[in-house]
Amino acid sequence: MLSELKLLLLNSNSFQGGIPTTIGNCSKLQHLALYDNQLSGMIPGEIGQLRALETLRAGGNPGIHGEIPMQISDCKALVFLGLAVTGVSGDIPPSIGELNNLKTLSIYTAHLTGHIPAEIQNCSALEDLFLYENQLHGNIPYELGSMHSLKRVLLWQNNLTGTIPESLGNCTNLKVIDFSLNSLSGQIPVTLSSLLLLEEFLLSDNNIYGEIPSYIGNFSILKQLELDNNKFSWGIPPVMGQLKELTLFYAWQNQLNGSIPTELSNCEKLEALDLSHNFLTGSIPNSLFHLGNLTQLLLISNSLSGQIPADIGRCTSLIRLRLGSNNFTGQIPPEIGLLRSLTFLELSNNLLSGDIPSEIGNCAHLELLDLHSNVLLGTIPSSLKFLVGLNVLDVSANRISGSIPENLGKLTSLNKLILSGNLISGVIPQTLGMCKDLQLLDISNNRINGYIPEEIGHLQGLDILLNLSWNSLTGPIPETFSNLSKLSILDLSHNKLTGTLRVLESLDNLVSLNVSYNSFSGSLPDTKFFRDLPAAAFAGNPDLCISNCYESEDGQGIKSIRNIIIYTFLGVVLISIFVTCGVILTLRIQGESNIVGKGCSGIVYRVETPMKQIIAVKKLWPIKKEEPPERDLFAAEVQTLGSIRHKNIVRLLGCCDNGRTRLLLFDYICNGSLFGLLHEKRLFLDWDARYKIILGAAHGLEYLHHDCIPPIVHRDIKANNILVGPQFEAFIADFGLAKLVSSSECSGASHTVAGSYGYIAPEYGYSLRITEKSDVYSYGVVLLEVLTGMEPTDNRIPEGAHIVTWVSNEIQEKRREFTSILDQQLVLQSGTKTSEMLQVLGVALLCVNPSPDERPSMKDVTAMLKEIKHENDDFEKPNFLHKGMVTNPKAAVHCSSFSRSCEPLIIESTSSSSS
Repeated sequence: MLSELKLLLLNSNSFQGGIPTTIGNCSKLQHLALYDNQLSGMIPGEIGQLRALETLRAGGNPGIHGEIPMQISDCKALVFLGLAVTGVSGDIPPSIGELNNLKTLSIYTAHLTGHIPAEIQNCSALEDLFLYENQLHGNIPYELGSMHSLKRVLLWQNNLTGTIPESLGNCTNLKVIDFSLNSLSGQIPVTLSSLLLLEEFLLSDNNIYGEIPSYIGNFSILKQLELDNNKFSWGIPPVMGQLKELTLFYAWQNQLNGSIPTELSNCEKLEALDLSHNFLTGSIPNSLFHLGNLTQLLLISNSLSGQIPADIGRCTSLIRLRLGSNNFTGQIPPEIGLLRSLTFLELSNNLLSGDIPSEIGNCAHLELLDLHSNVLLGTIPSSLKFLVGLNVLDVSANRISGSIPENLGKLTSLNKLILSGNLISGVIPQTLGMCKDLQLLDISNNRINGYIPEEIGHLQGLDILLNLSWNSLTGPIPETFSNLSKLSILDLSHNKLTGTLRVLESLDNLVSLNVSYNSFSGSLPDTKFFRDLPAAAFAGNPDLCISNCYESEDGQGIKSIRNIIIYTFLGVVLISIFVTCGVILTLRIQGESNIVGKGCSGIVYRVETPMKQIIAVKKLWPIKKEEPPERDLFAAEVQTLGSIRHKNIVRLLGCCDNGRTRLLLFDYICNGSLFGLLHEKRLFLDWDARYKIILGAAHGLEYLHHDCIPPIVHRDIKANNILVGPQFEAFIADFGLAKLVSSSECSGASHTVAGSYGYIAPEYGYSLRITEKSDVYSYGVVLLEVLTGMEPTDNRIPEGAHIVTWVSNEIQEKRREFTSILDQQLVLQSGTKTSEMLQVLGVALLCVNPSPDERPSMKDVTAMLKEIKHENDDFEKPNFLHKGMVTNPKAAVHCSSFSRSCEPLIIESTSSSSS
């Protein structure tokens, strides 16, 4: 008899449909586990009839929606209530306070709104309160202070305001406080000094100000302290040196001043220290480099001075060292060569002098070496040839002399080589042609002479920039340059080059060319690209015929070459790789029918696990024998991706690498990409659905830019890389994988470069430096795509213009009503929302401003979108008109995570449950 049932465990299957109302007949049921299925519908009120129920776990079912039934308060025996990773919405019912036996309330990554009810104080047994990743607003209730059993309070990523309640000081059993990603203000209350059992104190990304309280030094078992992205001022209290268990201290992006206290070196277990973007002065304490566990030291953008201590060689655990944008002087200490685990060394924008120490060649795992904008002298050390894993070498804007070492050609993993703005002489070594992965080569503004070696033309991966300008190069452009079919920017200006430009005719992806002030002759190639270039691109070539040398299609010749602002849309058109797939251990793939996509990095499969879960598995293409081993790089990249946790970012579940096969496991997102929904016309998205998608994508980008350490620039935001879940949730995909893909194997790997054609910010053509504002521009293009229903370079746009140019012209010329810019089918179906669409159009135009400094941050973009349609209002169910039958959407498979720092499984993956 079901009425006698006490235990019902149905978790981790593929059950569909709703929770039956007849569940209320199981009057003696004590434990109900429904988590990690594909259930939908509302939680029936009959659940309140289960008076003996102690455990209710229904998380990991995104299709469950609606409000938490008031009748839940009748389950007086309830100890554990888990509805995480569901679509439950509305307020937390005040009657929740009647659950006096409740120990765990876990409703994270859902759609809760309203306030946290004060009545929750009556849950006197509550130990764990997990309400993060919702849309809760208002103050953190003062009444929490009466809940003396509380151990963990995780409220991060909501819309909470007000101050941290002083009453929390009464909760002396607290171990974890995470109020990050809210809008809290005020100071840290002095009453919190009584929380002597705290292990994690996380307040990132709020508006908290004042001093870092000195009583924190009494938290003797504190392990993580995150205060970044606030308004803390004054100095770092020396008493922090008493935190013997501290492993992580983040205080970047505040207003801290004074010096770095030497007492921090007493934190013997410290692994990560980030004090970047403050106003710190003085020198780096020598003793800081005596910390045997320190792996990350980031002090970027302060006013630190003095010399980099020679004691740095003692800190052999260091993996990332970033001291850029300070006032350090003296020489780079040769002791850096003792840091054999170092992967990032960034000392740019300082006043460092002397030679580059040859000992840097001993840092065998180095991936990035950035020394630009100092006053370094001497030559490029030949020992750099030992850095076989180096991806980026930037020593530009120094006073380096000598020649380019021939053995740089041994750096076969090099993606970017920037030597510009120095005193380098001699010839370009032919061996650079061996750097097959080079995407950017800039040796401009030097004293290099001789011919351009034909081997440069063999760098077929060169797709961002080739800049040889302001040198003394002679001879013709090598015929092999016709192979550079992916190149976007070519600058050969201010040299002594001769011959014709005929060899450049086949470079179809060029968006910027400058050959001025040489001795070129003959006529220009007869292509639209050359006809549209500004005259300045050819100036100073008296024998070069740039007008009336041939007739154009209209018979009038080139009468003038107009000046243009180059809105460069770099990269190549990339077939969407938002899904890929492979086989792992017990997972079985049968036939081509399971393939859901192929990309330049591998094949994507839709896989059903033995537990009947659907996931996406990407099987990366095998590494060629002649390529260097990448297994360590693969694992490091997986750990980076695994540290990202956000409801609007596709989740990495795990990986497998046995030396021959490399697999990545992701959530399977059933509705595919935004591009597919917009342009492949499988279904029509009304305005509410489109709005939910763009707002979700904005939240994801805001997290990458403002909450990740260091901030993550996606570099390839486009409609193809925004996946859409069953409830029209947005998931940003395909970021951080550039190092996993060999660009020499893939003609379309624009995401490994700096974006995709049509989405690239214009400043990239000039500065070649990607910032968060570059992502903002790309996101603005996506907004225009959503509003107009057209691709960035849609063939419906007159004269082959770009969508940004077309929209701007339409608005400026006022030839039509602004609503004519919008997708007319969208206006027809959602006409009452036209004003909202036009407001979003205004946000899009701010995002695509040609000047990056004038663009808003993603935090501002998200705030503007929320203001247009208040998040507190429930979204109407999106209406979609089928064009034929659409496959029944299945809920995305989620892994549970109680903190943003959890990482995926390495080698073998099995999904965790959501409670």
